[in-house]
Amino acid sequence: MLILVFDCMLQQSLGSIHNVRTSCTNGLTTLELSGTDRIGLLSEVFAVLADLQCDVVEAKVWTHNGRIASLIYVKDCNSGTTIEDSQKIKKIEVRLRNVLKGDNDIRSAKTTISMSVMHSERRLHQMMFADRDYERTPILKLTSDNTVVTVQNWAERGYSVVNVQCKDRIKLLFDVVCNLTDMEYVVFHATINTNSNQAYLEFYIRHKDGTPISSEPERQRVIQCLKASVERRASEGVQLELCTKDKKGLLAEVMRTFRENGLNVTRAEISTVDNMATNVFYVTDVIGNPADPKIIESVRQKIGSNNLEVKELPLIYHQKAESEDQAVGIGGAVLWSIGNLVRRNLYSLGLIKSCS
Repeated sequence: MLILVFDCMLQQSLGSIHNVRTSCTNGLTTLELSGTDRIGLLSEVFAVLADLQCDVVEAKVWTHNGRIASLIYVKDCNSGTTIEDSQKIKKIEVRLRNVLKGDNDIRSAKTTISMSVMHSERRLHQMMFADRDYERTPILKLTSDNTVVTVQNWAERGYSVVNVQCKDRIKLLFDVVCNLTDMEYVVFHATINTNSNQAYLEFYIRHKDGTPISSEPERQRVIQCLKASVERRASEGVQLELCTKDKKGLLAEVMRTFRENGLNVTRAEISTVDNMATNVFYVTDVIGNPADPKIIESVRQKIGSNNLEVKELPLIYHQKAESEDQAVGIGGAVLWSIGNLVRRNLYSLGLIKSCS
């Protein structure tokens, strides 16, 4: 169990994090993309960038409630430097915007190109918040753990008390406080309690003018926004890690293979260091259900089983593998349990280390 107590100094440090510059993205052109998510969208985006001679050095992609936000850092394939040609920049913007629009997202698709450097995860939260992803209805049938958010006013002290209960994970506190900051609330006091794999966060907040939450619609909006802040980085699907020598069009090729095999990317983190690409993808099937292990193995063989590895399986795989349901046949013969069958199937495909 871990219990932490902090004051508003943490929020002050997070509030200015969007101005932080990092050496890994200096000298690169930043692409900001947001719009309606759909199957194969990233395949089209990276194909356009490859066609326009843009080398993707780093990228982060989040999807939530049918929306997508991504930051892609690129350089010119030929010069290896920042893209400064105004005509080329305009061409990139137009083509990417057309990809994002698709057939039915004419108004909300957005493409921005800049030379500035920012904290990528801070910016992704801002992009999702501006896109009002918290108001959208989920399209994919993702099975994330339930997040419970409650908001009550402590009239005697003039605070609104926000409680968040959810599965614990890395950067959870960062995500929640970032969104409170984006909603222009000040955190005066907070308590964080982690027990097993659960996290319990309590915040005492006010508006910048010192007043607490004042209406039911505002209370509901805070609940929606904080649930979204937790869910955006949720690790939905099978985690795949690609480690291989970088080459022109690598991401376009990988994403095309995913799309052709019915895999949808729900989150991605892409980086390139010393000509080596290290990319992490979270994939589901086309409607958000766990991907078929046989399809995962088929994709690994096509991309290169030594290069593409399964790093983490979603909870549902472990639940099936640990099932103790058994059927007993005539004469007392014990048949394989469902859990053993699933476990051996995953083991035979190389998706778990042991079938015992």
